[in-house]
Amino acid sequence: MEVKDILKEIKSNLLGLVGGKFEDLKSESKKDVQDFLNASKVKLERWTLLLAAGHISPEEYKWLVESQKDLVILKGLYAAGVSKIKLGHLKNSILDSVINTAIGLVAKTTDTSTEDANA
Repeated sequence: MEVKDILKEIKSNLLGLVGGKFEDLKSESKKDVQDFLNASKVKLERWTLLLAAGHISPEEYKWLVESQKDLVILKGLYAAGVSKIKLGHLKNSILDSVINTAIGLVAKTTDTSTEDANA
């Protein structure tokens, strides 16, 4: 699977996550997710490529993604009155979703490649 496909899947999962939690604030949440992805795109691409190539472990990938927590700003949701506590939990959920999606897709791709090589 290509990195751009993994990033699309991450975006889709994040929009579903945030939209599901804040159904009435979809436009704000969509903009906040897009802002985070724009701010993190280059790093996420690089780290996902390193993960896929086996140059970093899933634990290292997780640590790197979690280092981006300050980029998850969620201005729109905050301005709409969502509490800081809820936003803090949402930031953690966003990072967990990015990590789990990327690691899951890379692992699935690696498993498929290994099976193809053994066939």
